[in-house]
Amino acid sequence: MKRILIAILLGMATPMGAFSQTNYNNVQLPDPEQERKAVELMETIRCVVCQGQSITGSNADLAADMRGMIRERIARGEKPEDIRKWLIQNYGEWVSFKPQMGGNSAPLWLLPLLALAGGVYLARSRFKNRRG
Repeated sequence: MKRILIAILLGMATPMGAFSQTNYNNVQLPDPEQERKAVELMETIRCVVCQGQSITGSNADLAADMRGMIRERIARGEKPEDIRKWLIQNYGEWVSFKPQMGGNSAPLWLLPLLALAGGVYLARSRFKNRRG
């Protein structure tokens, strides 16, 4: 009876992750092509905790969980772009290092063009003033 009680207590102390099929948080996929796709996607996803780092280089637990989610979905045959959309839907547009052109991100795309046009205009007017 005492042994059964010890076995039950030890079983309860075992992390639930040990009973899952595969933990891909820090383990590569067996298929090199799938792993390549997963890593390419991971390099474009921002760590929500670290903020300036991709999830491939982050040691944060959430980044490890996100790596695992990406690998599991790639292993199931999902396309990287579908996984990116799912991550953006769950974590917001900010999670992607490659923002999509849209209403919220339009200033990110248009501001550099406006700054360039303003710089060209200023440079041109300065050169005209020097000649005259």
